[in-house]
Amino acid sequence: AAMAARCRLAARFHHIHGTNIRLDASHTQATRVESFANGLCFSQEPLAPGQIFLVEIEEKELGWCGHLRVGLTAHDPQSLEVVPEYSLPDLVNMGDTWVFAITRSHNRVVVEGEEAQARARPWEPFLLIARVRIPRDTLVGRSRPGRYSHILDDLYKMNVLPATARRSRIGVLYAPQPDGTADMHIVINGEDMGPSARGLPTTRPLYAVIDVFASTKSVRVIPVDYGFPSLQTLCRLVIQKHIVHRLAIDGLDLPPLLKSFCQHE
Repeated sequence: AAMAARCRLAARFHHIHGTNIRLDASHTQATRVESFANGLCFSQEPLAPGQIFLVEIEEKELGWCGHLRVGLTAHDPQSLEVVPEYSLPDLVNMGDTWVFAITRSHNRVVVEGEEAQARARPWEPFLLIARVRIPRDTLVGRSRPGRYSHILDDLYKMNVLPATARRSRIGVLYAPQPDGTADMHIVINGEDMGPSARGLPTTRPLYAVIDVFASTKSVRVIPVDYGFPSLQTLCRLVIQKHIVHRLAIDGLDLPPLLKSFCQHE
């Protein structure tokens, strides 16, 4: 219950942000209104151990090179005299900050001597990272019903949707380690990219960093409920596992509300 309450509080952007960022009234949507830089955002609260800060890419902007940048910082946004123009290298050069650029591919980090983890099946209800268990259902975005929605759904299921595409969901968290430090993990569309940074301090508050950079125009925070999956959610997972694509749900003998839940967010 405590984790759930903290997650709801932190699932917003901090009121301190880059000069080109506009937040909506709920502080859950961040849009870069001009240029390609000064798009730095932070979580409203420090993250708890194992708590993921998850965003969905809502809008892209053509004509720029580069994509979303994600990470963690031990700097309290409130203490910044000026919000840096870039997360890379400006904020990182301030120290105690770990940020990585999200690319269309090659986001997985494989540490020497470790084998890459096998990809989990998309209908498995939880993603496991160290001792952290995150409901997978929220981590993977779904297309809205439309002419090509089933194609997008198939790309998600096969994990071949580009990480930088619209409706891609990207999250960051830290997992405590036995030596008292933490590993930072980036999660893309329900897949753990592995430890992208090690040795993070757990004695200082760590805020999520989201840099709405270049071709990424707008992102929205997606709240994650750490409780057990509801019966409705489990039904949706089973149904989606056994159909060719989501357009086929209309032909199933199901209650209208369950059909709608399976077809929409």
